Amino acid sequence: MTAKLLIRAAAKQDLQDAFHYYQSCLPNLGHEFLLCVDAQLHAIQRMPKRYRLVYKVIRRAVIRRFPYCIYFIETEQVISIIAVLHARRAPGIWQLRQ
Repeated sequence: MTAKLLIRAAAKQDLQDAFHYYQSCLPNLGHEFLLCVDAQLHAIQRMPKRYRLVYKVIRRAVIRRFPYCIYFIETEQVISIIAVLHARRAPGIWQLRQ
């Protein structure tokens, strides 16, 4: 059985911020970013253990084409997305969101 995907409010805000940034750079680039995020979320949902632990129970998946990472916590029934952040952001941001 596939675990349910839950995107926390802070992660939704991360996505919104990144979307608006990319849209301001180039028309439709924000939409392309969201498509890449969606593809990565499906991959996480299919095989969450494929991604390595980066801090305690938090795993990280790198988004293709964009320098962003998805940080998540996986249990048997739920995969909780805690952050979607630029790869160069300080790790303290997502570590506080456990």
